[in-house]
Amino acid sequence: MRERAREHLCDLGLWLLLCVPVLLKSDPNDGGSWPEVVVGVVLLGGCAAVARRWPPVPVAVVAAVSLSSTLELFTASYSPALLAFGYLAGRRQERTRAALWLFGAVAAAGLLLTTVTGTSLGQWFTLLLTLALAVVAPWLIGRYVRQYDRLVRSGWELADRMEREQAAVADRERLRERSRIAGDMHDSLGHDLALIAVRAGVLEVDPELGPAQQHAAGELRRAAADATARLRDIIGVLREDGAGAPTAPPGETVEELTARARASGLDVTLTPAPVPTLPGMSGLALHRVVQEGLTNAAKHAPGAAVSVEVAEDAADVRVRLVSGPGTAGAAGPSGGTGLVGLDERVRLAGGALAHGVTGDGGFLLEAVLPRNPPAPLPLAPTSARELDRARREVRRGLARAIWIPLALLGGLGLLMAGVALWTQHQSYLEPEDYARTRIGQSLAELSDDLPDRPLDGPPAHAPAEPPGVDECRYYRSTMLAAIPVYRLCFAGGHLADRAEVP
Repeated sequence: MRERAREHLCDLGLWLLLCVPVLLKSDPNDGGSWPEVVVGVVLLGGCAAVARRWPPVPVAVVAAVSLSSTLELFTASYSPALLAFGYLAGRRQERTRAALWLFGAVAAAGLLLTTVTGTSLGQWFTLLLTLALAVVAPWLIGRYVRQYDRLVRSGWELADRMEREQAAVADRERLRERSRIAGDMHDSLGHDLALIAVRAGVLEVDPELGPAQQHAAGELRRAAADATARLRDIIGVLREDGAGAPTAPPGETVEELTARARASGLDVTLTPAPVPTLPGMSGLALHRVVQEGLTNAAKHAPGAAVSVEVAEDAADVRVRLVSGPGTAGAAGPSGGTGLVGLDERVRLAGGALAHGVTGDGGFLLEAVLPRNPPAPLPLAPTSARELDRARREVRRGLARAIWIPLALLGGLGLLMAGVALWTQHQSYLEPEDYARTRIGQSLAELSDDLPDRPLDGPPAHAPAEPPGVDECRYYRSTMLAAIPVYRLCFAGGHLADRAEVP
């Protein structure tokens, strides 16, 4: 409500300010009349009232009132209104098409009135110049101010949004860290529980143990398998969608990982040894591929032999794990999240992962990893992109505010030059045609040799016309020079004097 009252006060102040030139220049003591004052004050009041809702309307009304006073569009009473409403139209109007059509309509109306009234084209050129300087230029300035305000407003909105997003990012990072912890629990504890189950399975079939010890070992194996399944179910709920695979245990190499699995009872063969060391994400991904392959072999193919082969070249390292079919039964169904997370980890390292069942019922896991993993490309925040787009809009608005008036003035100058050349051509008398003129010839006899239009008047400092003539006509003797000119004077419809005026 307070904002609306402020807008009404601003419109009232604008109306009172624009009425001052009307009161001063339309006063009866200054050649005007009180009806003109009343009409001007009422029209300006209506324009100020609708300027916010329909910005081009006030420009059209004021331009029409100015054209009714003078074809040159420039009036002391309404020129300030043209400047003000032109600026406000650019400041408040979203689209530019209506304003461009309005400018073209004003120019066309001026040309039509000039043609109908038979006045000189110089007045129309003055109208175009007034339109460019008093309407188009303020409109462009208003467009630039609008774009600049939008940039400032976007900056404050983005700052507020970033403050809100900062708190959301902190919460999201806490949840992501919990998801990473859940992933670590699934992969590391799941791996260890699988190895415990393998060791318990070995003890269960050890002939040196008694039946009670073998039964206890069997219960331990089944408990480890159940704990693995429950861990998988719980972590499946906690794991974040699309979360990357966890990192390797600190300091553990692929040789130590396979040795730990071998000590747990897995038949693991590693070639070659030692395994090539890879930097950064590739090294972590290599460890994860071997760890996931051994974990799956311990869970789903206990007792089967596992071969781990690592081959390298100048650009890539290929790791291949092949496990045979199990001999002691599977440890339970797989949730599939391990391979999904592993594929994401390999992809982030710039490599590729493949897996599938072999012809003899075993399982193949193969990954190709680059020696130099690509650096992650930082994405520009959405707020930064929006701010950069707003800046480009402001720069384009400033460029338009500069080059459009210059283009209009240049086009107007070319148009005036063209019309001037055309006018000169219309009033150019060929020297041969002038030489054929004779004193006493009638105007009808000379009409075929004379140009369509004479000059508007004699050149400056021309000699006095001879006495006793009705009229004298002046024609250009050259296309590009103002002097000398030919003077033909007529009396009674016949040529009474001819001369070349220097």
